[in-house]
Amino acid sequence: MLQLPVYLDYNSTTPCDPRVVEAMLPYFTKRFGNAASRSHALGWEAEEAVELAREQVAGLVGAEPKEIIFTSGATEGDNLAIKGVFDMYASKGNHIITVVTEHKAVLDTCHHLEKSGAEVTWLQVDKDGLINLADLEAAIRPATVLIAIMYANNEIGVIQPIREISAIARRHGILFFTDATQAVGKIPVDVNADGIDLMAFSAHKLYGPKGIGALYVRRKGPRVRLTAQMDGGGHERGMRSGTLNVPAIVGLGMACELCRLEMAADTLRISPLRDRLEERLLALDGARINGSRQYRLPMVTNISFAGVDGDALLAGLGKNVALSSGSACTSASMEPSYVLKALGLDDNLAHSSLRLGLGRFTTAEEVEYAIGQIGKMVGQLRANSPSKLA
Repeated sequence: MLQLPVYLDYNSTTPCDPRVVEAMLPYFTKRFGNAASRSHALGWEAEEAVELAREQVAGLVGAEPKEIIFTSGATEGDNLAIKGVFDMYASKGNHIITVVTEHKAVLDTCHHLEKSGAEVTWLQVDKDGLINLADLEAAIRPATVLIAIMYANNEIGVIQPIREISAIARRHGILFFTDATQAVGKIPVDVNADGIDLMAFSAHKLYGPKGIGALYVRRKGPRVRLTAQMDGGGHERGMRSGTLNVPAIVGLGMACELCRLEMAADTLRISPLRDRLEERLLALDGARINGSRQYRLPMVTNISFAGVDGDALLAGLGKNVALSSGSACTSASMEPSYVLKALGLDDNLAHSSLRLGLGRFTTAEEVEYAIGQIGKMVGQLRANSPSKLA
């Protein structure tokens, strides 16, 4: 039976897989020990659970367990990676290269560092949302210490040419960091094959709990060093002090293990549903896809409906279909999406856009219902618009 509202905002967050919840529950009650308490059985048990989770997380992304640092989420991971590199490698230089369509956690971190003396190059993207590799290489200076470019965009799903980017970074002896929050658990990500030096991601984007994430920090070829941004106790190889959130870490580990085992099958099932949704919605007059259709995630689409007010569209759908117009981190703003503006959309078209994200629990019945609801609401809004009445 169809349950309302139909959820199509998987880029914002995912429901916890019941198997993840089941794995976490004992660590709230019976196995409640502190993983840093190494003098008794409850502490040993908690530490063992944390290290198993570290292996599971590493296994999903091709890393070594010791290269995984647990954080509170991708925002903290972004901050630790970028600020940690900037501080640690200050003697080498103060220049960072990033992209105008990055998540706010990267953009705002770079803006913060500019106040501390960093010089930041903000690369533009083309109409498909992709960077120009020649522009990237041309931006490199002797003082460049970090290239920070996201793996897949949170609003349009566009996947950047990660291996080509990392090859440029390696050629110039520069560290490469990627916010892979939207990619890990959805598409194959391998830190060694991809040439990544630092990578942040979050559990709640891959069917795990909120408030937990991981930062991959390469240990060799090159060995990456970071200045800690939080002091006290020296947890997580001295990079991230604080009592470990054992239940959430167990949840992240289980979520990563399930993605490792089921990601390919999930994609095979979800991708045709996304294509069906897209095909039907593009049949509406004035509908267009934003971003590359070739280089993108298989479970998300971003569509503009010309002549339709996006806020009114979302308000009309809100009770029956849960979706968004862009990043949940900036959705409170009335400004049009800066990502869509970077692609060249004008304010009106950017305001008329919906981001539709599908996931593990999306059904064909839900997709058909959403198609009908969106089509109906677009038709009503167009019929009532001043331009239509004139």
